[in-house]
Amino acid sequence: MCGIAGFIGAGGERILRTMTTALAHRGPDAGDHWVDEEVGVYLGHRRLSIIDLGGGAQPMWTQDGTLGVIFNGEIYNHAELRQDLARRGHVFISDHSDTEVLLHGYREWGEDLAGRLSGMWAFAIYDREAAVVWMCRDRFGEKPLYYANTPSAFVFASELHALTLHPSVSPTISPLAVQKYFALGFIPAPGSIYREILKLPAGHSLRYDLSSRQVTLRQYWDFVLEPQERDSLRAEDEYAEELRLLLSRSVKQRMVSDVPIGILLSGGIDSSAIAALAAKHNSTSIKTFSIGFAEKTFDESSYAQLVAQTIGSEHHTDRLRGDSAIEIMTEVLKRLDEPMADPSLLPCFLLFRHVAKHVKVALGGDGSDELFAGYDTFRALRWAKLYDRLIPSRLHDPIQFVAGLLPLSHRNMSFDFRVKRTLRGLSAKSPLWLPSWIGPLSPQELREVMEVRVHMDEVYEDVFLQWENCRQSNLLDRTMQFYTKLYLQDDILTKVDRSSMMHSVEARSPFLDNDLVDFVRKIPGRYKLRGDKTKYILKKAVAPMLPDDVVNRPKKGFGVPIGQWMANGTLPVPVELNVDRLLRKSVVRRWSQDHLASKSDHRSFLWARHVLDRFLAKPDAGILDMS
Repeated sequence: MCGIAGFIGAGGERILRTMTTALAHRGPDAGDHWVDEEVGVYLGHRRLSIIDLGGGAQPMWTQDGTLGVIFNGEIYNHAELRQDLARRGHVFISDHSDTEVLLHGYREWGEDLAGRLSGMWAFAIYDREAAVVWMCRDRFGEKPLYYANTPSAFVFASELHALTLHPSVSPTISPLAVQKYFALGFIPAPGSIYREILKLPAGHSLRYDLSSRQVTLRQYWDFVLEPQERDSLRAEDEYAEELRLLLSRSVKQRMVSDVPIGILLSGGIDSSAIAALAAKHNSTSIKTFSIGFAEKTFDESSYAQLVAQTIGSEHHTDRLRGDSAIEIMTEVLKRLDEPMADPSLLPCFLLFRHVAKHVKVALGGDGSDELFAGYDTFRALRWAKLYDRLIPSRLHDPIQFVAGLLPLSHRNMSFDFRVKRTLRGLSAKSPLWLPSWIGPLSPQELREVMEVRVHMDEVYEDVFLQWENCRQSNLLDRTMQFYTKLYLQDDILTKVDRSSMMHSVEARSPFLDNDLVDFVRKIPGRYKLRGDKTKYILKKAVAPMLPDDVVNRPKKGFGVPIGQWMANGTLPVPVELNVDRLLRKSVVRRWSQDHLASKSDHRSFLWARHVLDRFLAKPDAGILDMS
């Protein structure tokens, strides 16, 4: 796992070194640069040594010096690709570096290399003969890659703050991006918080031609749900058996490392399955890690302890308390390169800080909720359909008013929270149910609080696109597509990448394995959501390995008691912040006062507001352009 930075065009080696140094947390073990001032190509790399510790230094070049690469990630099928390439006549210098496989793979297959890779990656290959730089990002966007095509230079980096250190990039904060942030809690690719900077979307590659200075994007893979029925009477058992086998293979493949590995264990079905399979594939006791909360309704550490005892792991637990949350929050938000409103970033940061004391690589269960319909919102779908069909729109506001009279509770997933949040979503049209349920603000609230006019078609364009492009017309599959193509990429995986890399830990996600995903996307939806039972087929597949209390307990999610911390003063809620120049102050003041008085629950908005304010307060945050 590493950090990459570079540019083509105006600049110099000092600028490159400054950019690369800003990524030192992503690669504390080594760093190097390659410069061709005559052509104007600058490549920088920071390395976290995981595979081939002695032979994987970067930038790496072919023996003839025509192809060079800087690479962030892991290629899990590099051994198989190496064997294939060796049979085709390619000669390798390193012992088992996955980086070198990229060079020979590009020489053999060109840009079709992307479709042959299994892993997580963001890399840039400089082809000196063709005078192009080819960049690529993995299928789901586990590894980040930002770029800016300015009049004087094409600049790219693993993180925004490194990219903005290039003098040709004068970032201005986009009002549309701010609105998307408050609507969704994150900023979907290809956009970023800045007008001038883009994210290379997941499953895409980019070709930059040095002669014409043209940028060409290509989508090499897309997540498509294609449910296929099986005629066998044992279809359910067959699905479960094949799923268990594919997940086991994926875990085994992701345990290949030249440094110690641990498992992130929340006590939920996803991470527990990963831990059980990892223990099966390891000859010695594995290390498992979890985070607990002082607030009991948010704490799931007892389930993690139960799984650890079952599989015989060496278990480590840290605990997040309100009095330590402020310290962690200050550090996290200071280092966060782009605002994201997911408060679980705090325990995630603490978890990886804890992990870093013991191992450099950790496996987790990310991706399972999206692929197997695991979120509570999936349970709400059939009630939402019924409500939408039977309740006239003129009654939505009165019903919401009555629901607002329910006593407010800050318990994790409390009854009043679920009722109010569900009704809030149903006041919008069906494509906007999901962002209304998970985002800091509903469409109606967004209009109410934003100082500038809100164009809903622009704010929710990414949501509408996924809704319309889903090949299946049913609500379940459209919901899975939303979660997998938007929420997973730009919230979950971004959160995991940033929090793990802040502590120089590599996080791996077995559920995102190529073969496993290609299998799961063909499983009919009724095997994923059965009645109110989420992840039905996954639970059936892993049940033999885990305690029944873990398999069948209700999902809570990685909740964080920010509402309670705000209400009791642990997390202050200032009446006015600098960010409020973007917002209607009267509305912000009313919402803040109502939350502190326990009249209404505005935790999501107030947290998102705080995060954005801390981002805007940074010296290098950029210019805010309200036009």
